[in-house]
Amino acid sequence: TLRSTCSAPKDLQPALAGMASVGFFEGTEKLLEVWFAAPRCGASLRQIERKDLDELLQLVKCQVISERHCRQMDGYVLSESSMYISERRFILKTCGGSTLLKALDALLRLARNVGFTEVENLFYSRKNFLEPHLQDQLHRTFESEVSVLDSLFTDGAAYALGRLNADCWYLYTLDHDKPSDSADQTLELIMTGLDEEVARKFYKGECENGDDVTRALGIANFMPNAEIDTFLFEPCGYSLNGIDGEVYYTIHVTPQPECSYASFETNLPMESYSSLVDGMISIFKPNRVLVTLFANKLSVCSSSGMSFSKIQGYKCMDKQMLELNNEYDLKLAVFTKGVS
Repeated sequence: TLRSTCSAPKDLQPALAGMASVGFFEGTEKLLEVWFAAPRCGASLRQIERKDLDELLQLVKCQVISERHCRQMDGYVLSESSMYISERRFILKTCGGSTLLKALDALLRLARNVGFTEVENLFYSRKNFLEPHLQDQLHRTFESEVSVLDSLFTDGAAYALGRLNADCWYLYTLDHDKPSDSADQTLELIMTGLDEEVARKFYKGECENGDDVTRALGIANFMPNAEIDTFLFEPCGYSLNGIDGEVYYTIHVTPQPECSYASFETNLPMESYSSLVDGMISIFKPNRVLVTLFANKLSVCSSSGMSFSKIQGYKCMDKQMLELNNEYDLKLAVFTKGVS
C-alpha cells in the first residue's frame, strides 16, 4: 500500500514558510534510533496508531507533512526532517529548535502498548550546533541531554568525537554486550558550507517542487527502486525520504548562505561506501564534511567498508574509530575542502 500527501496541510503552511524565511535556521539534526527486543508473535511498532504518533510529534514541536508506506517500513517527511518506523526499529531525526528527547518516554510507553517491553539498542547522536543558545534548555548542551537519557536507561554510555573546538559529534548508546541477531549499518554525511550554485536549487523559483530538485541533482539515481517522498519548503529548504523494503535513505537541506547545511543518511548495506560518499559530495560540493558509519559484526561492511578512502579535493582533518561493547563499530572522519 502506498499513501502520500503531496503538499503540507494548510495549518502547517505558515510554520513551514517561517522556517525558511528567517535568515538563520539550525540545520543540524538530532538523531534517535531505537531497536526493541524481538516481541511476541505478531507485534510491530507499525501498529502504533497515527493519532498517537501525532501526539508524540507535538512533544517534539513538529508535524507530519507527507508519508510513504511499503511492506516493511513506514516513512514520514516531517516539518523538521524525518521519521521511519519498521517492525521493531524507530528512527526520529529532527532539526531546528525541535525537542526530540521530550518524546522518548512517550515512545517507550507506546512501544509497550503494542507488545515491546525491552530496548535492545539505542543510539542518540548529533553534531555540535551552530547556535546552541537558540535551542530548548534540554538540548543546549550534550550534558543536559545525557541527564535525560540517564534518567531512562541505567546502562548508557556517552561519547564525544572530533574536536571540541571545531567539528564535534556526540553519541549516547547502551553499554551492554548483547549480540544483535541481524546485520545493521548506518552511514551519515553532515555537509556544511554548500556550493552557492547548488544551494540555489533548493529555493522555490529555481525549482517548483521537491521532485524537480530531485531530478535536477540526480539524487533519485541513488536507489532507483525506492519509493521517494520529497518536499520543497517555502521559500527554501528540502527534504527527501526514500524507502525500499527494509532499506531507507534521507536527505535534508538548509540552503541559506549563513548556515548552509545538508545531511544524507542510509542503512543500505555495502561492502564499501567510498563511491557513495564521493557521489554525495560531488552533488553538494560542501566546504566541510563529517562522515559517520556504524556497523555491527554481522554487516557486510564491518571490515572493508569501515575504511574511508581519500576524497579528491579534500583534506582529512580527523579520523577516529570506536569499538562499542554492543558489538557495533563506529568510524568518524572529518574532511575540509583543500588539497587532498
